Amino acid sequence: MLEVVQTQTIDPRQKQEGKCILIVDDEAIIRDLCRKALKGYRVLEAGDGEEALQVFEQGGIDVILTDVMMPNLDGIELLKRLKEIEPTLVVIVMTGYADKDVILNALKADADDFITKPLNLLQLKTAIDKALVKKALKEEIANLKNLDRLKSNFLSLVSHKFRTPITSISLFLQNLASGVYDPEDSAYQKNLRMIYDESCYLGGLVTDLLTFSQVMDKGEGLKLEPCNLNSIILELLHASKEVAGKPGVETAFDLEPLPSLFLDREKVSFAIKQVIDNAYKFSRSTGRVAIFIKNQDNICKIIVEDNGVGIAKEDLPKIFEKFYQVDSDHAGQIRGFGLGLFYAREFIRLHNGNIAVESELGKGTRVTITFPAAEGCPI
Repeated sequence: MLEVVQTQTIDPRQKQEGKCILIVDDEAIIRDLCRKALKGYRVLEAGDGEEALQVFEQGGIDVILTDVMMPNLDGIELLKRLKEIEPTLVVIVMTGYADKDVILNALKADADDFITKPLNLLQLKTAIDKALVKKALKEEIANLKNLDRLKSNFLSLVSHKFRTPITSISLFLQNLASGVYDPEDSAYQKNLRMIYDESCYLGGLVTDLLTFSQVMDKGEGLKLEPCNLNSIILELLHASKEVAGKPGVETAFDLEPLPSLFLDREKVSFAIKQVIDNAYKFSRSTGRVAIFIKNQDNICKIIVEDNGVGIAKEDLPKIFEKFYQVDSDHAGQIRGFGLGLFYAREFIRLHNGNIAVESELGKGTRVTITFPAAEGCPI
């Protein structure tokens, strides 16, 4: 039976406290007046467009209030660059000019609102409040579009993953029904084994789908309990089908003794499993996987190294994206759904941890997972 969970819709205006406003104007007195009028918000300042971009790159900006005429980089060019970086960003343009070309250029650059100089401080506060509501709505629309895109990608991926083995099984059964195969023929035995492997693969895909469904349904809450990472890693290695499937790959250990850490066992096990499985999955028939655990300056490090096929430099930034799979042969036959590393990173971050990947094509991959490991201090 499906459990229906009711959610409460929150008016975006209730979430404005603590929002960050960046004021961009070459006149210090204008910036100071705006800051004083925007009490209750976190306000940052920049004297021109170039400085504004530097501040924006540090993150955390919700709304930008910018003048048009400024040295180095004017407000219109700043607006264009900001929208290229973050389309959902809300930018309010301040101008003392009634020039239609200025207004038209700002609209073409996707300005969200205008305020004329000299400033009316009440109008300014109202414009900021409206801008934050607009930003929340923009983000919600963007999230819905992204969810729709992800759903389409997922359905396409699932159909592709299932189609190949189902086609193989169907063709074999059709030939069998037509009397093409002789049960005594060695080719029959070979194809029978292949079909058995394909059916096992289908079963594995179904298992993976159920696993990811459970992962997605469990939300972000953590069930912390004392965990021994050494024991978790050894259990994962013993149970891994990827490890069992590569008997020619040597496994090396250097597991430094650690105190128990307060972790969500299920989520951490899931994350480490993805990394270990990938190390073997992308190893050649022979090779070496090394697993290290170290405790340095109250930081617990889990390092998994392999000398397998590696990852191209251009692929590294994408490996944590949903549904992305490294496919160096471009054959489209990489097994799995490309969700493991996405959820692994999410779960590690929930523990205030981090995961980093270094790799070189043809030479192997090194994955480092870190957790805060202050003894006696729950994470």
